Amino acid sequence: MQFTAITKTLVLAGVLAAGSAMAQQSSTIKIGLVQPLTGSVAYNGTADVEGSKLAVEERNAKGGVLGKKIELVIEDGQCKPANSVNAAEKLIQKDKVVALSGAFCSSATAAVMPVAEKYKMPMVTGVSSKADLTEKGNKYFFRATETDALLAKTFAKILTKNLALKNVAYIGVNDDWGRGGVDEFSKQLTSLGAGTAMKEYFDHGTTDFYTLLTKLKASKADGVFVAAETQDGSILVKQMKELGLNIKVFGVGSWATADFIKLAGPASEGIYAAVPYSATMDAPKNVAFAKAYQAKYNVFPGKYGAAGYNAMNILMDAIQRAGSTDAEKIREALVKTDYEGPNGRFKFDQNGQAYGFNVVLVQITSSQPKVVATAPVELK
Repeated sequence: MQFTAITKTLVLAGVLAAGSAMAQQSSTIKIGLVQPLTGSVAYNGTADVEGSKLAVEERNAKGGVLGKKIELVIEDGQCKPANSVNAAEKLIQKDKVVALSGAFCSSATAAVMPVAEKYKMPMVTGVSSKADLTEKGNKYFFRATETDALLAKTFAKILTKNLALKNVAYIGVNDDWGRGGVDEFSKQLTSLGAGTAMKEYFDHGTTDFYTLLTKLKASKADGVFVAAETQDGSILVKQMKELGLNIKVFGVGSWATADFIKLAGPASEGIYAAVPYSATMDAPKNVAFAKAYQAKYNVFPGKYGAAGYNAMNILMDAIQRAGSTDAEKIREALVKTDYEGPNGRFKFDQNGQAYGFNVVLVQITSSQPKVVATAPVELK
């Protein structure tokens, strides 16, 4: 038994060493990207891919990294833990990527994190916001976005005041991210004196919300917090409109994206969203990014386009600073990240959690996300 364990360890070490050597000799530097490209979150995963591609295109136009072009290798994780793990294994073992970006849904990212740790593979997420992901002691994992807890702490007071909330209903997609968002916002709003009218969850891909919305109507809530992505969220608010539910809607997710506003139509009007990015932010870096994104994709970027762009730039910067595609050197460079993106400056704390960049509260007004408040992410 002891011999078998030692043999397995030596084999794994040999595989990693061979992979590192191949990466050094390759004509390109490969970075793996795991995103949901099919299923109910495909709108959002595709936006992340678009932002990632734009970042790579811009970097390659300037000569690439370490004198080589960056090659983006993309896999569909479908926001499902098992699929995302399989995608990461393929990218690492077969495609010989030097780093990973992904995997969108917090549950999928949580499943991939041990894979990254096993292979000592640097991994950055620009999306997954469940607070405890950066509390697992995984030194190869970095989060280049806010947590649900940070958003809730930042904007709960403003929402309570602006919407005069007294009795709040909570609706979230039934996964780690949806439950986490409901937990964090209900905790903050309750501490500010708002009552809880109800808490309900739905599955990804739900198309009939009428039973849930009947419960919402009966709850007498004066506001409803919703954690949902583009497809689910647009269907939900359209059905609210059909039922004549004139209730204040606010939440987290894809509310400020062009895809959501297009799909939801007039039902999106007036919705408040707490997000890490809006195309209407007036920083010079964002003006340039939004212009380039719109020119390439004929649509202004939302939070997920910006997330992919930021995560990929952070990884490419780290490889350049490392002066190598060696995984440990890339990880050490990620620790020292000081990156200025469209929504501010990103640094990582000792747990790999980003801070310093800006988050915004927006309201959909005349089919545009109007910035109501801006605040930097502070970890204390």
